[in-house]
Amino acid sequence: MTDAATSPQPSPSPAPLTIGLLVFPDITQLDMTGPYEVFIRFPGAKVELVWKTVEPVRAGGGMLITPTVDFASCPELDVICIPGGTGMNRLLEDRETLDFIADRAARARYVTSVCTGALVLGAAGLLKGRRATTHWMSHDMLAAFGAIPVEARVVVDGNLLTGGGVTAGIDFALQLAAELFGPEVAQAIQLGIEYDPAPPFAAGSPARATPALVTQVRDKAAAGQAVRQAAVDRAGAALRAG
Repeated sequence: MTDAATSPQPSPSPAPLTIGLLVFPDITQLDMTGPYEVFIRFPGAKVELVWKTVEPVRAGGGMLITPTVDFASCPELDVICIPGGTGMNRLLEDRETLDFIADRAARARYVTSVCTGALVLGAAGLLKGRRATTHWMSHDMLAAFGAIPVEARVVVDGNLLTGGGVTAGIDFALQLAAELFGPEVAQAIQLGIEYDPAPPFAAGSPARATPALVTQVRDKAAAGQAVRQAAVDRAGAALRAG
């Protein structure tokens, strides 16, 4: 007869994990949907799409995304994730959104971003003295918020995880899986979604693209980057003013 004290005990169920992804008009949908596809595979996870209201928002390109909770009804978050996109320019000076992010981030286990979502974390006062990355064209803008810009696909600084541009959201989410559950769980998720990148061209970063191509892409984005830079300058000045 097996003694109850020495009999095998069932493994405890994973503690519930609540993850909040900010959505907003003119979001880059892959900044959100890439990590989302990984997050929904986290053991015991509930993933919320969070915005001011639960009315659908139109992403860049026209896709409609329906938030699951609004700011007022959003639960406490173990992980908060801020994606990027052209719409984040407006968020840099949106006090309601910045206050919401700062409030939830203060109690979150992990504070995270993808692409230019890092600039929104900066405007919320969450990057001072922290190592971070973002999309390569906006990388230098991180310094306006007191961040330490790092050129990397994913940067981990304590409980702050930031991903580079767009597709780096999947890499970042897998890194977060490893932080939370260990590398075996992260690798199983990676295999489950068959994340095995083999791009047809060596042009996915300015370090590998030709100088002519980098110049072409920069020139095409120059007008939008100028608008973003002006918003970053104003938000950075507001943050320094206290």
